[in-house]
Amino acid sequence: MGQKLIAGINIDVNDEGYLTNSSQWNKEIAVEIAKEEGIEITEKHLAVVNFIRDKFLKGENLTIRSVGNSGIVDIKGFYSLFPGAPMKKAAKIAGIPKPSSCV
Repeated sequence: MGQKLIAGINIDVNDEGYLTNSSQWNKEIAVEIAKEEGIEITEKHLAVVNFIRDKFLKGENLTIRSVGNSGIVDIKGFYSLFPGAPMKKAAKIAGIPKPSSCV
């Protein structure tokens, strides 16, 4: 574990770059992490990220299916917003640990 300067703030991260303290997260940090992942954040991205954060903070399991059933975006849309590894990228941008469903 270490720290990384993101959006002008030293943030606690693990070896994979996921925040280890989700309370350090804010929208500016999300935008910077997204840029590192090659994603330009839109309101749709933020809606998905906020949904994921809410589920995580409530202790609920995060899956691609749950995001697809969120009413915000379908599964195909989720993959297009966060190409390659949608749940991994969305979780990282949301400032939460990598979900256990991700390898």
